[in-house]
Amino acid sequence: MIEIRSRVKQKAPAQARVELPFDLRSRSRLRARLDTGEYAALILPRGEILRGGDLLAAADGRVVEVVALPERLLHIEADDLARIAYHLGNRHVPVQVGEGFLRIAEDPVLAGMLARLGAAVTPVLAPFEPEAGAYAPLHA
Repeated sequence: MIEIRSRVKQKAPAQARVELPFDLRSRSRLRARLDTGEYAALILPRGEILRGGDLLAAADGRVVEVVALPERLLHIEADDLARIAYHLGNRHVPVQVGEGFLRIAEDPVLAGMLARLGAAVTPVLAPFEPEAGAYAPLHA
C-alpha cells in the first residue's frame, strides 16, 4: 500500500488520481483506491480539507491528484441568500457558496425548510466544495 503524507506545494504533473466525496476529503486518515487500482493510505495533518485539484505526494515520489467526486446536492437560489445562509449556518450545515447560489448535501428536511423560506431548491449531482470555516487556513 502506498503512503501519502503531504501535499505537493507547487504545480506538478500527476501520475495517479484519487476520487473522493467531501466527507472523505475532510478526513486526515483513510484508505483510498487510486485510479491505477492501487490502494493508498492517506495520513495527512489533522484539520485540513482536500479540495478537487489538490496534489499529494506519495512516499514513492509519485504525485496524486485529488478529484472531488460528484455528490447529490441541493442547489439553492433565493432573493435573500443571506437569510438562507443564516438559517443553514444556525444548523451548522456545510455550505458551498457560489455566485448567486448556495449548495448543501441533499437533505429532505432542509429542502422543506428552504422552500418555506422562499428558496428555489433544485437537486443536482456535482462536486461539493463547501466553505472551510472562519478559522480554517485559506485554500490556495
